[in-house]
Amino acid sequence: MAGAVRSGYSWQMVTPKPGFRRPRLSRLQKQRLRRIPVRTLVPNVVTLLALCAGLTAIRMAFEDRYVLALGAIVFAAILDGIDGRLARLLKGTSRFGAELDSLSDFVNFGVAPGLILYFWGLHDLKSAGWIAAMAFAICAGLRLARFNVMSADPDRPVWAANFFVGVPAPAGAIIVLLPIYAAFLGLPRSPFLTWVTLAYTLAIAALLVSRLPVFSGKRIGTRVPPEMVGPVIILLVLFVALLIAYPWIILTIGTLCYLASLPFGWVSYRRYEQRAREGRAEASTTAAASPNPTSRIQLADDEERPPRLN
Repeated sequence: MAGAVRSGYSWQMVTPKPGFRRPRLSRLQKQRLRRIPVRTLVPNVVTLLALCAGLTAIRMAFEDRYVLALGAIVFAAILDGIDGRLARLLKGTSRFGAELDSLSDFVNFGVAPGLILYFWGLHDLKSAGWIAAMAFAICAGLRLARFNVMSADPDRPVWAANFFVGVPAPAGAIIVLLPIYAAFLGLPRSPFLTWVTLAYTLAIAALLVSRLPVFSGKRIGTRVPPEMVGPVIILLVLFVALLIAYPWIILTIGTLCYLASLPFGWVSYRRYEQRAREGRAEASTTAAASPNPTSRIQLADDEERPPRLN
């Protein structure tokens, strides 16, 4: 491709060398310039909205507006349950979205609930209260890190996807705020309640990092029969209406029911393990009872061949 170059007061045509080529973009540069599909952005936007709700909860707690702070935590938990399902529905899952979701969950369900409890009552215990709030946030971070590692384990059995290892971070954030729900229902504030809150916070933090099997519920709601669409919508609208009208009663009942269901998850997990062991034992027994036909043929050939060839 020829070009013009000004030399003195005249223009001269310059012809490039025969081996001249325009620089080409590398494959990595092309990937960077590739347009990102909208289906990948939508779940990330929902995750960022949840993060905004968690940060707003911290601000509301700092301003002693605990009703709005708890509402922001519940809203963040609802959005956290939506973004993953939305990503799978739109086929917009990505590694970036998974990492962003983990960081958002640490702020929303680790840092924010711990600070809310500290501003609400644990600050009366000074350093002990701060240690409890900090321990809950750290346990939530450890819980999320372990979840990311275990989700990539290829040796994990299929039935294990029905269970979490330890209480998940969103559920832990909702149930750890039970003392505040009780205070809004009329339980008098006292030093005894503050110490109970400290012990309860540490207990929930231990459940986060425990090895206790907990129902995941990920496979619930993926498919709804046509005849159940109407009742499901009615129940969902009814639940939202009750949550708005009687938030502290619904949250208290839900927390107590969740805590009561933890032993049932452990029993169900043990049953799955027992069935898996029985299946492996039966498979090994069947394999031992039926010899390999190729080995039988090889044995017959060896018997017919001379000893020097065996």
